[in-house]
This record gives sequence, C-alpha cells and structure tokens, in this order.
Amino acid sequence: MSGLDGILNLIETQQKQSEESILKAAQSKAEAIIAEGDEKARKAYEDSLEKAKNRAEKDYENSCASVDAAMKRKLLACKIGLINETIEKTISKLDSLPSEEYFDLMVRLITRNLKPEKGELTLCKKDLDRVPDDFMPRLKELAEKNGGSITLSKNTADIENGFILSYGLVSENCSFRAIIEAEKDDIKDTAARLLFG
Repeated sequence: MSGLDGILNLIETQQKQSEESILKAAQSKAEAIIAEGDEKARKAYEDSLEKAKNRAEKDYENSCASVDAAMKRKLLACKIGLINETIEKTISKLDSLPSEEYFDLMVRLITRNLKPEKGELTLCKKDLDRVPDDFMPRLKELAEKNGGSITLSKNTADIENGFILSYGLVSENCSFRAIIEAEKDDIKDTAARLLFG
C-alpha cells in the first residue's frame, strides 16, 4: 500500500498545486478585471465630470450673456424713456414760453422755411388769438428779402403749437412736435450724448 499511498499523495499534491495554480490564475484574472473595471469607472467618472464642468461653464456663460443682454435692453429702454420724457418736457417748455419769446422763436422757425414764393401761414387757435402786432410785419419783411411774400390765414390749424406754412398745394407742418419728429434721430443722438456722455 505504501506505493499506492505515494501515488495518491503525489496525485493529491499535483491536484493541490493544480488547484492553487487555477485559483491564482483566477485570482489574478479577477484582479485584472477589477483593475480594468476600476480604470474604466475612473475614466468614465472623469469624462462625466469634465462634461458636467464644461456644460456648467457654458450654462454660466449663457446665463451671464442673457442677463447682460437683458440689462442692456432695460438700460436702453430707460435711456429712451428719459430721452422721450426730455423731448416732451422741451415741447411743453417751448409751448409755455412767454409770448414775446414764443413768437421770436416762431419768426426764427418760419425764416428757416421761407421760399421765394407766395406763402400762407396758418396758426393754431391759441396762437392766432395772441399774435403780437409786430409779428406779421417782421415776417413780411423777411419773406420779401427772400424774394417771396407771406400772409396770415384767418383759419386755424389743428395743431397744438407752431405753424403750418403753405406754398400752393404744398404745406409743411411745423408744429414743435412735427419738427422734433422730423429731426427725431438727430435729437435723440444729441440728447443721448448730453444725458449719457
């Protein structure tokens, strides 16, 4: 039996060595799989973290740009509102000038629009009722110097201030509001420079 026991011991030893070798190989393979899985998980985590960081930065930049644009729109609306308010106050101030200053301004405005033709001046009711005595003689003299003539209509214009100057079929509305509307862009540019630098 001792020969048989030796063979059995040899088989058992070889089997144990084979088992240990298989277990070591399995353990080594399992460790490699775990290490590879850990590496893939770490890489996926880093990629995901990088993508999330980039997305957060883009979202932050977009939010900042959106807020900046909204602020600029509100600031522009505020500036436009201030300019429009200034224009309205200017029209009101011009309209409430004392009669002498008001009609001096009217003479200057009419002079700018005189043509070497026969013209007719139409005023609003409020202005027609308060025309100073020297107003039309001054205008007639200026019109003659310009090679034309001017008369004052007894009819009234449907405007709040200023005048309508007609030459034949062509009439020009020179109410303060119409003058400002015609020059609105230049007036807004000038007002913006004065108000906002």
